[in-house]
Amino acid sequence: MTMRIKGALFPARGFTTTLAVMLAACAPAGDADPSTAAPEADPLAIAGVSGPALPMGTPADAGMSAPKLAEISATLQAMVDDGRIPGAVTLVARQGRIVHWDAVGMRDVAAGDPLEPDDLFRIYSMTKPVTSTAIMMLVESGDVGLDDRVSKYIPGFADVVVLAEDGSHTAPDSPITVRHLLSHTSGLTYGLFGDTEVDRLYMTSGLFGSETLEQFVAAVADLPLLASPGTVWNYSVSTDVLGRIVEVASGSSFDVFLHDRIFEPLGMDDTAFWVPEEKRGRFMNHYAGSPEGLQLVDSAVDGDYSVKPGFLSGGGGLVSTTSDYIRFAQMILQEGELDGVRILRTETVRAMRSNELAEELGHISLPGWMPGGYGFGLGFATLVDPDATPIADQVELHRWGGLANTFFWIDPGAELIGMVWTQMDPFLVHGLDMMVQTMIYDALEAVGQ
Repeated sequence: MTMRIKGALFPARGFTTTLAVMLAACAPAGDADPSTAAPEADPLAIAGVSGPALPMGTPADAGMSAPKLAEISATLQAMVDDGRIPGAVTLVARQGRIVHWDAVGMRDVAAGDPLEPDDLFRIYSMTKPVTSTAIMMLVESGDVGLDDRVSKYIPGFADVVVLAEDGSHTAPDSPITVRHLLSHTSGLTYGLFGDTEVDRLYMTSGLFGSETLEQFVAAVADLPLLASPGTVWNYSVSTDVLGRIVEVASGSSFDVFLHDRIFEPLGMDDTAFWVPEEKRGRFMNHYAGSPEGLQLVDSAVDGDYSVKPGFLSGGGGLVSTTSDYIRFAQMILQEGELDGVRILRTETVRAMRSNELAEELGHISLPGWMPGGYGFGLGFATLVDPDATPIADQVELHRWGGLANTFFWIDPGAELIGMVWTQMDPFLVHGLDMMVQTMIYDALEAVGQ
């Protein structure tokens, strides 16, 4: 099987193993003590080693405390020493400069192979903001409309029905639009977070055995909706459907579009859908915690990402590096432009990070994740109520993450981007994202910012 829908939040391959991982992801995670001190011809393949991610700067110049930032590495190293995580990379950029970028632990625990800051990671659902950016580029060019019916591009969605709790099928109150897909209000699902009949159909339909993006999306269109579009927020395969719309609207395969229109212009030389042999020495193994210690889930040498996928998952298929993704995130922070290259218009990025959810839909929720107070824009979770979150967030902070515990957040007000990445199950292991985010804001508060 070549499908990469890996995980509750974040699709990949090997669905039987994946399902177990997804279910584990919903279990409570343990707590950590924060006080512990030129591209190849084949665009599927990852190209050359990336150059400098962004200019380097000092914490002092960026108004941050160097000792406080150093505590991040010390805390994560202690977790490595205790066997709680295999390793992690953390990165902090402020005002356009990297002020902290470090790796602790191992990319291969058994071999004692140290993790490096520029190593490769499965980013799973951190693919979604990239796919959303691709769609918004086509919106800007007039090839796609936000309020276009999805059936304009994928005719199978013209006849979708809603499956009611009583088992009856009814026509949706409105058709699914591109905007619904971007904001996860489409009525689609993943089949993993709920226990509705629609969720069960997703799990038993054979959908996750699809071999191509076109086949996968056609199978989604054959399944009923769990609600009329626009009436509920439900995390779903919507972004994979967007990937197929990119193909139909652009006339290009999804991987080629991403390479030519986003990765190459931004200098994201290590981001793609698989890892060729010459790059696997920089690819981190994927582990899972167990009573017996860290267990290998997916090998960097001959695992899922060692072969070209047939299914190009816009919801969770990419591999990347922190040095690549910080360039993407900095482009978003700078409202569509980086190093003289404009990917999106300013107003487009502002729309992407603005809450799309009607007031009656409230805040988004996922099992065990999201600290409260978040709505959803056109591709990102975005904070709308700072008083509802337990950490130092501010309005317009936007974020997302990936199943194997890769996280990023962008704070326009503080001109700050933070990342913490590892490769480990279950999702939310040791609360890494919120723990590291708190430490980063402590480094700001320590100097009175």
